[in-house]
Amino acid sequence: MADRTISGRQAQWLRGVLDLAVLALLAEGGEGYGYTLLQRLAEAGLPGMKAGTLYPLLNRLAADGLLSAEWRAGEGGPGRKFFALTDEGRAALAEQGPKWVEFAKNSISVVERGVQS
Repeated sequence: MADRTISGRQAQWLRGVLDLAVLALLAEGGEGYGYTLLQRLAEAGLPGMKAGTLYPLLNRLAADGLLSAEWRAGEGGPGRKFFALTDEGRAALAEQGPKWVEFAKNSISVVERGVQS
């Protein structure tokens, strides 16, 4: 089984893409709450995210107008705060996503050349 722990360096990489990853997951799934987003990040190969990092990020994205937030009663448990993309969030993802992809491809190219030399 693959090692699912995350190093300090990998945590830095994740912080660099987390905003866009959350926006992308919500674009795919329509909406979600913190725990499901943590699971989906791990399933996408971005493990080790802590709730204490994700929840402030979600609240900041909502305060910036990129996400809407709605409290809903839980089914047999506590209520949950659901998040969904706003039109502004979709626009930010459409603008910044391709720039991140280009940056990531360029970074991969540089690192691969270094590893192969």
